[in-house]
Amino acid sequence: MCRGCRNSVTCSPERNRRKASSMVDWAEECDVLVVGSGAGGCCGAYTAAREGLSVVLVEASEYFGGTTAYSGGGGVWFPTNAVLRRAGDDDTIDDALTYYHAVVGDRTPRDLQDAYVRGGAPLIDYLEADEDIEFTAYPWPDYFGKAPKASAKGRHIAPTPRSVVDDPELNESVRGPLGRERNGDPLPDKLIGGRALIGRFLLAMRKYPNVQLHRNTALEELVVEDGAVVGAIVSHGDQRRAVRARKGVVLAAGGFDHNDEMRAQYGVPGAARDSMGPWSNLGKAHQAAIAIGADVDLMSEAWWSPGLTHPDGRSAFALCFTGGIFVDQDGNRFTNEYAPYDRLGRDIIARMDKGEMTLPFWMIYDDRGGVVPPIAATNVPLVETEKYEAAGLWKTADTLAELAGQIGVPAEALEATVARFNRLAATGVDEDFGRGDEPYDVAFTGGGSALVPIEKGPFHAAQFGISDLGTKGGLRTDTVGRVLDGAGTPIAGLYAAGNTMAAPSGTVYPGGGNPIGTSALFAHLAVRHMAGA
Repeated sequence: MCRGCRNSVTCSPERNRRKASSMVDWAEECDVLVVGSGAGGCCGAYTAAREGLSVVLVEASEYFGGTTAYSGGGGVWFPTNAVLRRAGDDDTIDDALTYYHAVVGDRTPRDLQDAYVRGGAPLIDYLEADEDIEFTAYPWPDYFGKAPKASAKGRHIAPTPRSVVDDPELNESVRGPLGRERNGDPLPDKLIGGRALIGRFLLAMRKYPNVQLHRNTALEELVVEDGAVVGAIVSHGDQRRAVRARKGVVLAAGGFDHNDEMRAQYGVPGAARDSMGPWSNLGKAHQAAIAIGADVDLMSEAWWSPGLTHPDGRSAFALCFTGGIFVDQDGNRFTNEYAPYDRLGRDIIARMDKGEMTLPFWMIYDDRGGVVPPIAATNVPLVETEKYEAAGLWKTADTLAELAGQIGVPAEALEATVARFNRLAATGVDEDFGRGDEPYDVAFTGGGSALVPIEKGPFHAAQFGISDLGTKGGLRTDTVGRVLDGAGTPIAGLYAAGNTMAAPSGTVYPGGGNPIGTSALFAHLAVRHMAGA
């Protein structure tokens, strides 16, 4: 049985094994085949092109960008990189390693952790040599502020926004924003955040004639000869074709967050409808690799967050809270609401696992900002207030007791919870959950207290569930992204990156930009390894 797998049959290397390549009718050939077009897929394809290798990239969906394109910041966590240095950063790799090791622990191989922490700065040097790829410092505190050598300023940079007024084709081809896809909002004429990162990679690749990019083309199976991966079968509509990859295949196809069957198989909490990944994150790359003997790890894990529930019934990633408290079904507060989103999500899941909590839970807040919840970044843009109210997702009452009745919690408990929180707010110290004790907790307060009292009626409640930014369990790899089999031996010709690989960060989220950074870096390292660089 594979590590992290609950079904040894599924992981059998004999299941669905492809016939020898000598029996395959190759429709297309290249040096490198890249599966997926998020940060990892685009960075891997760009690296291959720049290194003089011919590359074919296949994207299962109608847009380029994967989960990366939905990111509001599109940032990467890469300590001591040149962008941070230009902004006055005095961090050291030793300090960054101390922090990362402290929070990740021994859940993942130390050499894999080191490869990530050390590899980011050289990658930025490599990318910044291209005029189409540009980053800016984007201060964002590390997510474990009390850990040794945590940085209050963070180790995070983001792609510089780019206008696409004169390039509508590029604009249309990049996935997102979420407002366009979920609410029908007009397409903006500037690429920002994750869309900017993807757009910049696509622009950079236009300079190279040795790149072929195919949308609506999904991976179906890997082709193996003499134990080595030599290509893949891909599908476009009802048509299947074989693509030969002389140097290797990079699987950077995201997680399996939108496959409820796989979520259930591996015990991933939550549901596909509440994931922030695109619909195409079905785990087909995972399945194809498992079928030829790849080992897996961390398969029950994801990048978690609280999810504000929207009128379409989906609970979506929300962050940057500027007020309010969370209460459970008993009307009790249960966490530090201002903590980093993954830590919040894990608090919720841990209580659910113990049978102490059920969904939904509620944000309770007062009227100082009106009916709209005190959230600076909802990820999925809010629609009209009336729609949330009509769906029963936002409640308003003159008294806390009346509000408790509307959300189905004990009135006395809710009143006592709010009274207790207000007393803590008056002192400025959260004795219960430590809200405000770490740099991230106060990053969005504008210099004010993290403890905003709930005292100005009428009072409000907004419904929340659990969301994720994608699963983070996947194929075990070595330090250059080579996929390992159950014995820990690299499978020749097969590499993985991002949410298709088992995350170096294990069961924690060390800082903003870890998912995108992991994806970009290990795809880059994989292709450099193929190129012999």
